[in-house]
Amino acid sequence: MNATTVAVDLAKSVFQLAIADGEWRVIESHRLTRSQFERWFQNRDVTLVIMEACGSAHHWGRWLNGLGIEVKLLPASYVRAYVKRNKTDAADAMALLEAARCAEIVPVRVKSVEQQAMQGLHRTRSLWMGTRTSRINALRGFCREFGLAIPQGARTGIEAISRTLADPQTPIPAMIHRAMNFLVEEIRLLELRIAQLERELAELAKHSPACTTLLSIPGIGLLTATAMVAATGGSVSHFKDARHFSSWFGLTPREYSSGGSRVLGRISKKGDRYLRMLLTHGARAVLRAASVAHLAGKPLDGLRSWGLAVQARANHNKAACAVANKLARICYATLRDGEPYASSKRLAHTLNRSEFAIAA
Repeated sequence: MNATTVAVDLAKSVFQLAIADGEWRVIESHRLTRSQFERWFQNRDVTLVIMEACGSAHHWGRWLNGLGIEVKLLPASYVRAYVKRNKTDAADAMALLEAARCAEIVPVRVKSVEQQAMQGLHRTRSLWMGTRTSRINALRGFCREFGLAIPQGARTGIEAISRTLADPQTPIPAMIHRAMNFLVEEIRLLELRIAQLERELAELAKHSPACTTLLSIPGIGLLTATAMVAATGGSVSHFKDARHFSSWFGLTPREYSSGGSRVLGRISKKGDRYLRMLLTHGARAVLRAASVAHLAGKPLDGLRSWGLAVQARANHNKAACAVANKLARICYATLRDGEPYASSKRLAHTLNRSEFAIAA
């Protein structure tokens, strides 16, 4: 067969294929099961496979690369514009062929097994953190119903609730006392699991040159460094420049331009929401540390001085977004050059921590 390009609309058990020749004309269309899909490429002359960057796409991309076939993963949001009329599996496969011809759509790199495993660790931690927060909020609500005011802070609040439950004169009714104790035990177990997972991430970071390079940057901690390496593979060669890298996180402003009028709005908030959140929290930490050092009369480096100047002429939230954008660009430069940003003192302190913030 002389087909050169195959567009695949992925699903859990059904795979829609659109086969095109060298002139991008569709010559065949198939709807295959999973087992049929695995056998289909064995006796075919395929040079390029196009898929959406969705669930299981990276797995199939690695599998096809193992067969010597080039794989191009396209962002699903960009492919949607090429769907004609009704949305069907066949229409989606045809849209992939049209989108692949657009040179301005940058394909997504196929992630390695290690990258996806590290991202799985981060997703697991996020799920546990969300469960822990919901349990703490439930306990706070119960205590409030019985006239108890719990202080702010997760650790402080849990300690106060534990003391209240252990008090023989507690106003909490005996009917709910046992259930609340179970919730406290569940929170303690989650904290132990989260702390253990963070220790595993720290051990992985010690053996990753890209992670150790990122950890030298102020505001970039263990979670941000490992999450960024998991998302990029530790290489930024596929990004055009630092601005392209920061826009990938959604940290650059939206633009509304027409003719001679150019208006820049809020940040676009496109891309990886989790990494954008980590960079924003890191930026807030940089601003807080800069404010404390400034009040103490200590010297500031260029990043912290610039962040305080932005905060003085704008506001704290805008300054946090600006510093997060700056941190993303610094991450790009350090990964591109393979050189640390600052001294190794902060790096050694981060990697050699025996306990983490939420460890029991």
